[in-house]
Amino acid sequence: MDILRQSDLEQLIEESAKWCVSLYMPTHRFGREQKQDPIRFKNLIVQAREKLKSAGLNTPEFQELLRPAERLLQDDGFWMHQSDGLAFFLSPDLVKTYRLPENFAELLVVQDRFHTTPLLPVICRNAQFYILALSMNEIRLFLGTRNSIDEIELQDIPTNIQEALGMDDDVEKHLGNRTTFRSHGRVRMQRSLFHGHGGEAPSQKKNILRYFHRVDEGLNKLLEDQSIPMMLAGVEYLLPIFQEASSYDRILDEGLLGNPEEVETKELHALAWEIVEPLFKEQQEQSTEKFLKFFGQGSELASTDLATIVKAAVQGRVETLFVPLDVQRWGRYDRQKNEVILEAESGVDNEDLLDFAAMRTVMHSGTVYALPMADLPGGAEQAAILRYAV
Repeated sequence: MDILRQSDLEQLIEESAKWCVSLYMPTHRFGREQKQDPIRFKNLIVQAREKLKSAGLNTPEFQELLRPAERLLQDDGFWMHQSDGLAFFLSPDLVKTYRLPENFAELLVVQDRFHTTPLLPVICRNAQFYILALSMNEIRLFLGTRNSIDEIELQDIPTNIQEALGMDDDVEKHLGNRTTFRSHGRVRMQRSLFHGHGGEAPSQKKNILRYFHRVDEGLNKLLEDQSIPMMLAGVEYLLPIFQEASSYDRILDEGLLGNPEEVETKELHALAWEIVEPLFKEQQEQSTEKFLKFFGQGSELASTDLATIVKAAVQGRVETLFVPLDVQRWGRYDRQKNEVILEAESGVDNEDLLDFAAMRTVMHSGTVYALPMADLPGGAEQAAILRYAV
């Protein structure tokens, strides 16, 4: 799968061109249906061609615009490695492709900006967590939610100690014949808090620390948004060494002990969810209590007014936003006048202001909870905690 970074989202939202193609479709990880995914993509590209043609583009123009999509269609390796959904964005100056754990409905939009509303469940899924599986032979990174887990491709990151350190003479001398660390037989991982630095010799710990520093450098480039908690999985002595090497902000104290090379991904996911679920529930409860406290006091740091929330989101003042699932509030935001115009229904110039506010909140590192209407705090139709009043 791919990572949808905050900077990527901002780039998509801010992109404006005469022709912006946004394409969403469900995809499949394996099986017979996976072979149908390129056909579905091709059909959507045909639809895009017809829309562009109807809008006035001549054949050479829309052929040039759609050329990246045609190349992607021929990439067999790409179609063999899918998640649950594909989001594809194309303009004259920008091409972005994301394989994401979201079963998108098939959708094609051609307009003067990208259509990002279907991404809202992805970016607002607060119950996201990383699992970093550590061993001397293999580094693997997973992104998990309540119901799914996907492995993230590690680019420009060493995935074993030999690759990280080049196995120079000094490393060979200290590791000796221990350059292979695979255990034998089925290993069951267990939850545990980890402390200290284990029982490794100082010289070996030095090399492992160098190894993990290299891994951390790569992760810092890959994981721009460090608000997602990360759980470590590995044999006991490795976890505190990685924590010492890492600069990632949200490594959990509780990890999974055992050799992750010998453990099925489903087991990793199940054990990890047992740890993170209470943390997510606590975080949401604390946010709800904070809103209710401010709102009950009549504080300007809490609002249920849609126009106020939209303006605050544009200004980066929304700390936490609660929006209802499957509900739209139509209108538009006038940047020049800093004015919110509410409309009764959708239209050519209108958009869903709840999605608009949510996207801007995420862009400014705020938290968004997309909840059933009945679960919104205080019976509100939408609600926000503001960082400061104006």
